[in-house]
Amino acid sequence: MRACQLFKTLHIKPTLVTGFEHGGGCATLRLSSISIRRPMASKCDVGVRKESDTFGELDVPSDRYYGAQTVRSTMNFRIGGEKEQMPYPVIVAMGILKKAAAEVNKEFGLDAKIADAISKAADEVISGKLYNEGHFPLVIWQTGSGTQSNMNTNEVISNRAIEILGGELGSKNPVHPNDHVNKSQSSNDTFPTAMHIAVAMELNNLLLPSLKHLHKELDKKAKEFSGIIKIGRTHTQDATPLTLEQEFSGYVRQLHNGIKRVENTLPHLYELGLGGTAVGTGLNTRIGFAEKCAEKISQLTNLPFKKSPNFFESLAAHDAMVEVSGALNVLSCSLMKIANDIRFLASGPRSGLGELSLPENEPGSSIMPGIV
Repeated sequence: MRACQLFKTLHIKPTLVTGFEHGGGCATLRLSSISIRRPMASKCDVGVRKESDTFGELDVPSDRYYGAQTVRSTMNFRIGGEKEQMPYPVIVAMGILKKAAAEVNKEFGLDAKIADAISKAADEVISGKLYNEGHFPLVIWQTGSGTQSNMNTNEVISNRAIEILGGELGSKNPVHPNDHVNKSQSSNDTFPTAMHIAVAMELNNLLLPSLKHLHKELDKKAKEFSGIIKIGRTHTQDATPLTLEQEFSGYVRQLHNGIKRVENTLPHLYELGLGGTAVGTGLNTRIGFAEKCAEKISQLTNLPFKKSPNFFESLAAHDAMVEVSGALNVLSCSLMKIANDIRFLASGPRSGLGELSLPENEPGSSIMPGIV
């Protein structure tokens, strides 16, 4: 590669170059302040295979299960980075719905060998194995329907299923990403469904248990403070007396209400648009596909998912997600209020309020002992 091409590729100025070094099969470009290692094709590349989509043929890394459409997305959306990759819970949710669809399609006549291979490959998506191995490189910046991530999932499951059956990666035979993995589906119903599954699982498995634990600990702490009388304050000025238990009971109630608000958003999250396909009419699905898929997803997640009562709403709007956002916004305000109150009451210890004593968990300031 000529120097000017290298500079353009790496977005650096030629004046920064101080020399080149070779070693270990890779070339190191020495700059005045940084060192960038660029793999040399002879020894560092893992190789590629050819795959094609409707726009033509592309090179796909030979050690990856994704295909041409995923590669094309990385070319079209050259923004974001590792921290802006499609979130892990969404990919897990995609694996769940693809497994459910394969099992239902098997009931409706999909070749059992193909359906079982898809289901096994989907299990590796659900477990996180294929995500952690780097087979889902796409960022959140893509079309609003999530077409690229839907196809990324289809390609990965297809190629992994082909491998399970002893076929050749990229051949789309005997498992096709569209005809088999995406059978009876569209990006327009799979991605909204994945969003609902992912958020519902995160709320049930992570957020709500944590909130309930915090609520329990605050309630326990309030009871410990039952005999402590203190002065109340309005606008930071002395008001009338109350107990510290009464003050903390307000925080306990805030958490109680916050938990209820989050729980109240779940019924709408449990309504799934899978089966609506492209625009909500259910074109190219079998009667009963949506209901059976929702039932399978419920079995896989232990959550009460069901078919949406109206696919047009489920595909055209995301009111359920906005509802969750609203509940989380109120919860965030409550937690911030509680944290600020406790911080203020623990100010001091000599010239602040000093009503609460927070546990010491680190050395603190390098110049002011005791300041953490």
